Amino acid sequence: MKRILIPAGGAVLATGLLAAGLVGSAQAASDIASDPLANSVADAKAVADFWGKANGAALKSATAVNYWNDGKDVAKLQSKGGYTPDGKAGSVQPIGEEKKSSSKTKNVNLPRTIGKVFFENAKGELKWCSATSIQGNYKNLVATAGHCVYDTASNAATLRKWVFVPGYYQGKAPWGIYVGKTAYTHYDFDVYEDYDRDYAFVTVYNGIQVGGGAAKQVSKAEFDKYQGVKDAKDVSITEAEYNKCKDLNGGETPDCWAKASTTEDLVGPNYPGAVMVLKEVSKEKYDEAPTGHKNGAQAPTKTAVEHVTESQYKAYTGPGYRKIDAKGNFTITHYFVKYFVKKTAKVDYFKTNFYIIEGHIKDLGKLGDNVGGQGFAWNQKTGQKVFVFGYPSAPHPDGHKAYTGVTPKWCYGKTSAKTVGSAKKKIEEHIALKCSMTEGSNGAPWLMKYSNAKRLGYVNGVTSTFNDQDGNKRVDYISSPYFDGEAAAVYNAAKKNWSGSIVK
Repeated sequence: MKRILIPAGGAVLATGLLAAGLVGSAQAASDIASDPLANSVADAKAVADFWGKANGAALKSATAVNYWNDGKDVAKLQSKGGYTPDGKAGSVQPIGEEKKSSSKTKNVNLPRTIGKVFFENAKGELKWCSATSIQGNYKNLVATAGHCVYDTASNAATLRKWVFVPGYYQGKAPWGIYVGKTAYTHYDFDVYEDYDRDYAFVTVYNGIQVGGGAAKQVSKAEFDKYQGVKDAKDVSITEAEYNKCKDLNGGETPDCWAKASTTEDLVGPNYPGAVMVLKEVSKEKYDEAPTGHKNGAQAPTKTAVEHVTESQYKAYTGPGYRKIDAKGNFTITHYFVKYFVKKTAKVDYFKTNFYIIEGHIKDLGKLGDNVGGQGFAWNQKTGQKVFVFGYPSAPHPDGHKAYTGVTPKWCYGKTSAKTVGSAKKKIEEHIALKCSMTEGSNGAPWLMKYSNAKRLGYVNGVTSTFNDQDGNKRVDYISSPYFDGEAAAVYNAAKKNWSGSIVK
């Protein structure tokens, strides 16, 4: 259902265009907005380099989006009347069906299609949302929330450096990195930030793997000049090689360096110049320590009990023995063994070798061929069962942090039979689900008719907002735009566009 809305900032009203009827004519022209994410293959390659280099360092540094919780905007939804579909119900079959499992386990099998979308916002912050691969004519389509593609915080057209990483885990991209090519959403979201249209479908280039090419050793000057993926490694060399390096560079050592250190070799207590040291060991090593001076070790000589806080107790990973005493105190007992050593000063020599990585991007093929694609459904009845799969990360409004964002989580239940709204968020036609997942799961797919054996279903919503129905400052409901015929029109416009490869 269309609405006459004022653009963010009121620009149309300020210029008098509303009176001229231009808003209505623009809506009538098309409900579909499309915007480029990577304008060219060269741009896409640069985006792939950015996220894939340094073993996924940028991926690891990104944090979950926090549009709602950053402003503590976790309000209560208001129930509305039942939604009336704007046409017949329809669906598109999923692809890449997996073999049925013979196991009788009742565990929920996570779909291979889900992952994270990563991007840079207008502030230069690296962020991520949840998303899924979805069926398309060219097996190249991703579904997520509109606010995970369009930068609503700054009214910018689209978020920068946009990629999808299915199966993401701690900097790893097991199925590759898929650079966004073109984003498709509803005109009302693109122009007016209407959260009743908070969905987007993004075509992506073929997946790529970064760092799979051959390394070529180069000079320091070539290394500094090269703008692509590169690496530097320190290797041990002899003193003679170090001196030769200095001679070749006129006494300077830009590629070679020396490091002084002191070694401690175990000796007996009667060794000339022997020094007694205490070394902390585990309780097991302490109990096993020899009673004489075998191999330079003496009998156990010292223990120390440290009182710590509960959080320190839980976080401790050292060799000490953790124990809660009879009074409930948290303690760590440290064990020490005497050793006699001889200390010797020495100098080690190193050289830094410099490399550039040529041909470092490998084409992994189409997204749908690698992980499959969920189906799509619209104008479906409300009040039916769905699974939601996402990567929640943010704390609840009261500060409680229940999720890490590292691994995907799921919710299951019936969507609200009635539509819901939020005056504060200018939402009138969402559906809701009882679920405690927090931000980070923005854009997570709502899968109708999900097959646990096949790990496939039909995308019939995406997580848009996070809400607190009982007022305890914890998220207990999430909401999604209702997927009607206008959502189907956006999907149909996106699914028929080819992307191709960024690797020649």
